[in-house]
Amino acid sequence: MSDKTQRGPLEQSPTTNRQTNAPIDVVITWVDGDSQDHRRKRHKYMTQALRPLHDNAVNPHRWACSDEILYCLQSIETFAPWVRTIWIVVDDDTPNLTSLSNTLRAKIKFAFHQDVFRGFTEVLPTFNSLAIESMIWRIEGLSERFLYFNDDVFLVAPLAETDMFQDFAPVLRGKWVNYDALQHSSKMRADPAKFHHFMQVNAANLVGFEASRLFSTAHVVHPMRRKVMQRLFDQHADAFTNNMNHRFRDLSQFLPQGLHNHACIAAKAAVIHPRQDHLHIRSGQGNDRSPAETWSLLQSALTSEVKFLCVNDLPQLEALIPEVRDWLRQAVGGFASAGL
Repeated sequence: MSDKTQRGPLEQSPTTNRQTNAPIDVVITWVDGDSQDHRRKRHKYMTQALRPLHDNAVNPHRWACSDEILYCLQSIETFAPWVRTIWIVVDDDTPNLTSLSNTLRAKIKFAFHQDVFRGFTEVLPTFNSLAIESMIWRIEGLSERFLYFNDDVFLVAPLAETDMFQDFAPVLRGKWVNYDALQHSSKMRADPAKFHHFMQVNAANLVGFEASRLFSTAHVVHPMRRKVMQRLFDQHADAFTNNMNHRFRDLSQFLPQGLHNHACIAAKAAVIHPRQDHLHIRSGQGNDRSPAETWSLLQSALTSEVKFLCVNDLPQLEALIPEVRDWLRQAVGGFASAGL
């Protein structure tokens, strides 16, 4: 792909100044990794692996459940009440939502893996978020425009529809990067922290972008379109099949939202957000520093233009800042029940 095509920030498509009344849904993936059934199945398939699994694929943190989804859902009710339906993608277990308001719970529907993977259920059970993200667009009844949340991403300020879509063009958050060095380093391939970079490279390569210049998607809410994912699924059937077939994360996989974003950029059907309005608290962040530094960083989410907060490891952050749950509860607007 030519440098001219990739150069950012991206020009808006001719239709981005018109707004549509088409609904916007939310999709959230969730798992209770502490359930006995999930742990039993996970252990069974780990022991059946034909070759060693990547450290990023088997870190127990990947399936940990620490009530993040409740903060995520509450933040949607507080700051994006215009959302139509909230789809929670689950295996068998479902989260306890009794702390949330009746109004919010009325918007929530569950999409089970068996249904989302219809026609491909031989790949189940899966413990791989990349496989699940490859298929969420197949939820029956999902709106054309939808927002994909990881359950550790929260809204902390009012969000308008136009913050996420300009007409049907998704508003993307991230930055242009050069990941070319990844291709030549076995050390980086083994580094769990670099795993996400490889997923972005694989996604970008599928639609003609090179590792030396690609758009690295931030840890935020991802605006996506069903028709784009349907087209990509049809065009890159082998890559999607590979993504589905790995029960645990593998370096050969691609990041589905990264593929979506690069396809939209290539088609000049996306808008790149010009400012950083998100904060990412990474796993282990602040462990080697004074808790006051991390506390100050958290507070900045409420005193700046930040709209999105990602907390990768809430229990770890809580060990550093014991009152963080109280802070987070207030940041997302509180709960209907005092039980959380």
